[in-house]
Amino acid sequence: MAAKKKKRSAPSHPIRRLAAADQRLVERVRRICMKLPEANERISHGEPTFFAGKGKVYAMIDGHHHDSPHLSVWLPQPLGAQEALIDADPERFFRPPYVGVSGWVGVVLDTKPDWGVVEGLVREAYRHVAAKKLLARLEG
Repeated sequence: MAAKKKKRSAPSHPIRRLAAADQRLVERVRRICMKLPEANERISHGEPTFFAGKGKVYAMIDGHHHDSPHLSVWLPQPLGAQEALIDADPERFFRPPYVGVSGWVGVVLDTKPDWGVVEGLVREAYRHVAAKKLLARLEG
């Protein structure tokens, strides 16, 4: 008797289609993220998500996933950084749903961000979650 193949169900969070302008911004974030040691990208909750090696998430795109009016990237940050960023520029930085309570910060991308700042925050997010061997490669 032949084994039956399991039918795969549709993902609960389908990949979202973005406007061309948003897609260009995602591609720019992707280039920043993928420069880091053993960076890899997977879709999580329908959004491009970046992992430090086999470890933790250090960047996640929010392509209007939570009915946000802006395209953004969510980044884990060290203790106190979230509050400092939001206080300094509440039009650019925000506390994202779900992960904001853990210190993550959202960075608005579709209103001409300072890409040097975005890159610095991505690197800091990577440093915040990466394993020691990856940090050594980053610094070396």
